[in-house]
Amino acid sequence: MARLAGLPLWQRALVWLAAAVVLVGVVVLAAKLLRTLPAVQDFLVTYPGGTHPPEGTPEGFPAWLRWNHFLNFFFMALIIRSGLRVRTTQRPAAYWTPKKRGRGKASPKKISLDLWFHQSIDILWLVNGLLFVVLLFASGQWARIVPTSWDVFPNVISAGLQYASLDWPLENGWVSYNAIQLLAYFLTVFVAAPLAALSGWRMSGLFPSKANGLAKTFKMEWARAVHFPVMLYFVIFVIVHVALVLSTGALRNLNHMFLGADAGGWVGFWIFVVGVALTIGVMEAARPVVLRPIASLMGKVSRN
Repeated sequence: MARLAGLPLWQRALVWLAAAVVLVGVVVLAAKLLRTLPAVQDFLVTYPGGTHPPEGTPEGFPAWLRWNHFLNFFFMALIIRSGLRVRTTQRPAAYWTPKKRGRGKASPKKISLDLWFHQSIDILWLVNGLLFVVLLFASGQWARIVPTSWDVFPNVISAGLQYASLDWPLENGWVSYNAIQLLAYFLTVFVAAPLAALSGWRMSGLFPSKANGLAKTFKMEWARAVHFPVMLYFVIFVIVHVALVLSTGALRNLNHMFLGADAGGWVGFWIFVVGVALTIGVMEAARPVVLRPIASLMGKVSRN
């Protein structure tokens, strides 16, 4: 490790890339050898890796779900970008102070413009997420991403072995997800998202400053230890999610989520491209010169 640390950055990157390729090769080879064993073959027949939602679970992707999905991606991209700016910027270009409170209240707390933008997008993301959960249960779509049987766990192992051997499980996202997808969506919506929201709330100015008992129970150290790793989880989830969407029937998958149709064709793809371009454009435009006039509508913006 000491020798590796002394190498130039590009050489270290090549070493890590080579190690990753070797590791992937070993995993694929091991998975293929395992699948030659009769006991493993029987296991794959008993647990093929798929899931079966309860009777009456709706199929397809309604319009509200498609819009919510895009807005979730849009807000998450802005949250990750702004969060990294907050974490890495040493001298903010501007600061934001909320409007003055009434007498007897604590003085408004000044924060960087980057942090104001990060927290503002957080609120929009939370509203979008709460709307998603409400509509998810109201429509019956919840059964597509919530495990309803213990069989999900052996099916996760089965699907993982199939992915690792490069003989991937059959996909039919219009009807249901495989066990890994189902569990990943469940953890993202009902575990990672609440952890991100709670830890972010604890570190923000929205946390009640005089709630000493709550502050002792809900410690700042815990929030800081959780918030950044959860953000990394979301980054990894998005990368893997997009890679699988594009590698398991890209046109059909994109038509599912952007057109609401179980069909081929390029319409969903071009809607996806426009959505990604819009997201990147807003990410690049979210600079102090653009954010200052917007932030000034809700408080005071200053250079120091």
